[in-house]
Amino acid sequence: MTPPARIAAAIGILDDVLAGRPAEQALLRWSRASRFAGSGDRAAVRDLVYEALRRRNTLAALGGAQNGRGLMIGYLRETGQQPDAFFTGHGHAPPPLDPAETQMPASADIAHIADLPDWLLPQWHASLGADAASIARAMGHRAPVWLRVNPARGQSAAAVDALAVDGISVTPHPDLPTALKVTSGERGVAQSAAYRGGLVELQDLSPQLACDALPVQAGDRVLDFCAGGGGKTLAIGGRQSGLDLVAHDADPARMRDLPPRAERAGLSVRLTDDPRGPFDLVVADVPCSGSGTWRRSPDAKWRLTPAALDELIRTQSAILDRVAGLVAPGGHLAYMTCSLLRAENDAQADAFLARHPGFTPVMRRLWTPMQGGDGFFLALFRRTG
Repeated sequence: MTPPARIAAAIGILDDVLAGRPAEQALLRWSRASRFAGSGDRAAVRDLVYEALRRRNTLAALGGAQNGRGLMIGYLRETGQQPDAFFTGHGHAPPPLDPAETQMPASADIAHIADLPDWLLPQWHASLGADAASIARAMGHRAPVWLRVNPARGQSAAAVDALAVDGISVTPHPDLPTALKVTSGERGVAQSAAYRGGLVELQDLSPQLACDALPVQAGDRVLDFCAGGGGKTLAIGGRQSGLDLVAHDADPARMRDLPPRAERAGLSVRLTDDPRGPFDLVVADVPCSGSGTWRRSPDAKWRLTPAALDELIRTQSAILDRVAGLVAPGGHLAYMTCSLLRAENDAQADAFLARHPGFTPVMRRLWTPMQGGDGFFLALFRRTG
């Protein structure tokens, strides 16, 4: 596909997304209907779509319209390219610009645009204070890829060397050497020997830092209550040998990849649909808005509604109440979200402590993209009664 043809494809997909279809579904629909597109074309079109969704409001202002065509015109302008070089109408290129589309908006008109839903802006600013605008701008850029070294398979230096053999360059995090930031070759990670051999796993920096802060020692029973694919289960198991690891999820199908991942990592994890306490550590990485991960799934921020957020908050409270009884006396409960919103984070932690006086606070931490990873929240409680 030529660059103009890729722009045309992105326009059609974006129109599909703006009409209500989730981005992944829209991309899959286009891919199935476009057998001529090679892997490089599919990757390039995907990047265009996600870049547009991250900065939807800004690009729409630059392009003059809140549709796929306007977003791509805005994208080309923002990246210093001339739209009329792509909108030629020749071959598979989109039709030429009309007179209105040739008008470049004044820079003052776009300087203060926030690429967030209007209804969410008050909560965003109340949650993040003086950093709200900076974090919003950071969310408009592609997220870096992070890997977690599995100590059960080797050390960080060995992982760096093994990845280099497969053309993947990484840089260890200064405070957590087992966290490796991929600086080049990210598309080859899943096929690398280090990944296939369980030496490294894909995991963002923020949950790695959160898991590293959890108190565990040999012999502890650990429950990952909302395990999903099991990334945190494996991160905790990789930190300390001799743990009794148990994973649960309300939708067991989400855990289907966990057994082979655990085997690759050299860990034993028991799956259960009915966890029975007591546990020394219960991890509840609850369903949330995902606002901290909107660099990776930008269409989610435009699909979120006030009613959906309220329902998520009720679900989070119910999960906390459910898992409180699974924590052993003296044990810990780790409440986690990939959200940046106070309603899902500090407000939930405060409400939990008010409902459960037998728990005391140990620590709280909010990571944002300003620290290099996704937005992520951890509240750690200890059961004292």
